Amino acid sequence: MAVHVLNALAREGFEELVALHDRRSGLQGFLAIHDTSAGPAFGGIRRFPYSNENRALVDCLRLARAMTAKCCLAGLPAGGAKLVLLDQPGLDLERAYAYLGEVTERLQGRFYAGPDMGTGMAELSALCSTTRFATDPGPAGPGELAQATAAGVFAGISAALLALDGELDWPRRRIVVQGLGAVGTELVRRLAEVGARVAASDLDPARCAAAEREFGLELLPPGSEFGARCDVFSPNAMGGLLHDLTLARLSARIVAGGANNLLARSAHGDRLHEAGVLFVPEVLINSGALIRGALFHLFGHREPVAAIEGRIGDRASRLLREALDEGLPPARVAQREARRLLSQRRREAAQAPRPALERSLGAAEGGPPVC
Repeated sequence: MAVHVLNALAREGFEELVALHDRRSGLQGFLAIHDTSAGPAFGGIRRFPYSNENRALVDCLRLARAMTAKCCLAGLPAGGAKLVLLDQPGLDLERAYAYLGEVTERLQGRFYAGPDMGTGMAELSALCSTTRFATDPGPAGPGELAQATAAGVFAGISAALLALDGELDWPRRRIVVQGLGAVGTELVRRLAEVGARVAASDLDPARCAAAEREFGLELLPPGSEFGARCDVFSPNAMGGLLHDLTLARLSARIVAGGANNLLARSAHGDRLHEAGVLFVPEVLINSGALIRGALFHLFGHREPVAAIEGRIGDRASRLLREALDEGLPPARVAQREARRLLSQRRREAAQAPRPALERSLGAAEGGPPVC
């Protein structure tokens, strides 16, 4: 096991992996820092009832690597990290997150922690009680994170429809949104505002009822959304949902969602391409909260949500056009571009006379970078 993990860290260029255990709270988890060549690493804290520690570790490494790709594609002077917790009976959440704040503080700005599945406002408040390097959920923080993520996903959907149809005729488009959490609900709001026909699903009946009351949307039974005929299928809950079984049922022309790591394997992106389904890489379009949080923490700047939407839309349009022109799966094109940018960053960091973090913070004297 140890040799396998160390080989994986070396192969993927990870900088650090920390196994976490706190006797007082019962916390067990992992912190993976993938890359800080251009600036500090950003990553959310995911709390999930993993079946075993190996699954938690694999998820941690995969998500940290994806965060670096997301930073590269978003043009941010930052890299990726991830912190995962095994959600177990008896876990003292307040103590656990206070402990994670102490771990984060010891890194002195090399890692910034933020929200993710299982880490909401209460958990972030406990985290921020012991560290300066985390997302404050109150007025002192970056704010509007769910809105920023939803804006990026909306921009990705728009770019995909324009790439295929050459127009945005929203009233004729049916969008199926899976997941009615903070991001999914904000996405539904944006789609309703432009007059799209929206159907949605969620495992939580209360969320479904609230969305039905507010937006008058069509509700789908959980699990049936994959087979629903639509223009766009937008998964905004768990990752890894696009696999052999779900792809066999999929009845959408476009897949564009905010959940992380949507493809169970890279080959499933190829399968979508072969089936004529345009997949908009989530690593490109679900970076709205990262952009807003990183610019706030590094430069004290709250990037407007509308500006984030425009910036993600421009990048998505360029990447989709490149993929269509070359006849390649968009996920492969995104991976290629992220690898190119990361290699360039690491070369520049190796040649630089000053540490990468000092360079990136020094750029803030003239305001946030134009990326």
